[in-house]
Amino acid sequence: MRLLSALFVLAAAAPVAQGPPVFNSFASVELTLEAPLQRLFDKGIEDEQFSVPGVLSYRDGTNGRDVTIPDVEVSVRGHTSRREIECSFPKLKLKFRNAGARDASMFAGLSGLRIGSHCGENPDEQLTPKYGRLANEKSPWREAFVYRALHLAGVPTLAARPARITYVDKDAGRGPLVRNAILLETDEDVTRRLDGTREIKEEEFTSARDQFTAADTVTIAFGEAMVGNFDWCLRFFPGDAYRCDAHRPLWNVMAIARGDRRAVPVPADFDLAGMVVGRHPWFGKVYNLDVVPSRSSIDVEVLSQVQRTRSLFTRAELDEGRRHFLERRGAIYAALEEAPLDPHGRELARQHLDAFYGAIENDASFYRPLVVKPDVRVYVDAAKTREACAAADTLLPGTPVREVRRDGGMAEVAILDARWHWAPPASCPAVQSGTVWIDASALSTNYPQQ
Repeated sequence: MRLLSALFVLAAAAPVAQGPPVFNSFASVELTLEAPLQRLFDKGIEDEQFSVPGVLSYRDGTNGRDVTIPDVEVSVRGHTSRREIECSFPKLKLKFRNAGARDASMFAGLSGLRIGSHCGENPDEQLTPKYGRLANEKSPWREAFVYRALHLAGVPTLAARPARITYVDKDAGRGPLVRNAILLETDEDVTRRLDGTREIKEEEFTSARDQFTAADTVTIAFGEAMVGNFDWCLRFFPGDAYRCDAHRPLWNVMAIARGDRRAVPVPADFDLAGMVVGRHPWFGKVYNLDVVPSRSSIDVEVLSQVQRTRSLFTRAELDEGRRHFLERRGAIYAALEEAPLDPHGRELARQHLDAFYGAIENDASFYRPLVVKPDVRVYVDAAKTREACAAADTLLPGTPVREVRRDGGMAEVAILDARWHWAPPASCPAVQSGTVWIDASALSTNYPQQ
């Protein structure tokens, strides 16, 4: 156990240094970006190769000197956020073309920057209808805390920092726009910082089991659960179809090759994470609030991803992963108190952290009852008069439940569909909205087996 513990720390906790000067602090930084942004948005939404020239500037807090970096190439980035129905002010990517000016600034050594913008001007907690994005300036600083929490948890991810950016577009004929943002390092820069040689492309990636260490894979799985993020996928083993498909083994996860060592997974893009948006519009199509006494959607979502890990890793790997995160709990909560968050954003972050640590802190909370047998049918009553789902549709082993009562050899349970067996396009309303009955002998806490 001691050897496994040491290996886990070396593999999962080492490569998280923040790197260049701009990322050596998590305090908000004020910047000005001058560029023809409206022209960029008009053309760059559809053409990812289109860019415009810009100038980045700021005032050095140590000496009061104004610092200007000219010859900055500005382009639009992102996937779903590029769509105008999602973000009227999309995410940006900067490339530094003037190395001398760059290296005389706090951006020394960086090839460029990613900017996570405010996306739009939606009021309060209103989410976009298509993907459920929080399209206002609360979002980027909430996302910045997600990156910080993951950094403190020892999850290799992008270096990040909250920012307050003044956007100046003289061609548009309107005044400056000042909004919160998040600064992120580029794929090229994180690859170099983590001693990588290149990014492994989707078409050559096989599975986490083949290409990552178990420690790194446990860490990313727990990290995504902690922040309530579902906008990601990783093929854990050959044939794994949980939130991935045969054509896409990775989504919002980089795989960085490191010579003859195992590759390292780097999760990114958390603007749809629960810590940021607070709720997911698809929740009722997948999950049942009755699986936890609190009936909290946050508790359910976090618990689902935590419990999913029990179908992926050995007991020793899981226990080391839990220990790894528990040792870092104090630092993460301390960072939450210092983070520049809006009041509701701070509460959302706390609720996710509470749910996560409550789900892993001891064996009773982590090794809760679940289905351990194959081909377990689901019924509407203890007498098994009718199946609750489609005929012959059965539960997958590793599916957690909350047991309500027993009647003979049957158990009334609320099912947590942690493996997304009945997620769209599949469906079982009885599982997603109430309790059902299953064979009680199919339940155990000994999973994976000791």
